[in-house]
Amino acid sequence: MNRKFLALSCAVLSPFATSSLHAHDVIRVLLLDGPQKAHKYEETTPVLQQVLESADLFEVEHSRSSKESCEDGSYQPDFSKHDVVVMNEGYAAPDWPKATQKAFEKFMAEGGGMVVIHAANNSWPEWKEYNKMTGLGGWAGRDEKSGPYLYHNDKGELVRDQSKGRGGDHGPQHEYELVVREKEHPIMKGLPPTFMHGPDELYDKLRGPAENVTILASAFSKKTGKKGTGRHEPALMVINYGKGKVFHTILGHHVEQIKEGSFVTTFLRGTEWVATGKVTIAVPGDFPNQKFK
Repeated sequence: MNRKFLALSCAVLSPFATSSLHAHDVIRVLLLDGPQKAHKYEETTPVLQQVLESADLFEVEHSRSSKESCEDGSYQPDFSKHDVVVMNEGYAAPDWPKATQKAFEKFMAEGGGMVVIHAANNSWPEWKEYNKMTGLGGWAGRDEKSGPYLYHNDKGELVRDQSKGRGGDHGPQHEYELVVREKEHPIMKGLPPTFMHGPDELYDKLRGPAENVTILASAFSKKTGKKGTGRHEPALMVINYGKGKVFHTILGHHVEQIKEGSFVTTFLRGTEWVATGKVTIAVPGDFPNQKFK
């Protein structure tokens, strides 16, 4: 465990009432990944697990799918044993067996938690319920049939844009500013009104069902040549799905981005919130400049 980061980020954690965590005092996390394109999940998953375990609040189990286990139906994680599922999935992930999809939908509808990391919003464009859970997604053929674009205009108004066009794009990695839109939300409370992140990919043109979505923070996508939108794009968001909660972050392309303090703090707080509806993990005094090592 990374005790140095723990000292910086967690301070003293308040104990949870056993009723909120099904009569246990740790948050049980199922960390999922599997074959995908464009992202090195074999390298990022171990770091995500280390970050979670550094908080002394999460008990992490890892499960990896394969093309074979999805095709033959043997990929069947037991979601009911966990409080939160962290999705480190990506573009062109193999379709889960139908029974596994239904089991996950049941888990979420009955009050489970999910964390969507970066390219996990690329996965499974044809899985209707998953797209409701993520709220927004990109690539893999997503377009106006997938749902609206969702972003803030320069007046701070939330726009649901039904115009035609592909879903998902980004320019070169760069450092960018996140603007907090919901300062009283438990995940964001205590964070500065703006903070820097990166260099990392800034996803834009995300679109999807966009139901029950609250944008916690946005980032401005500057137009540069054929890239960028000139819009304030969703960067951190939460989604309600039945009784379940989702935290969705576009941050975290690779290991270096995952180690950024801006990612670590929001990821840990988001994971706690989807499990309990509360956040006890403190914001480090030097946020976002601390770095996970």
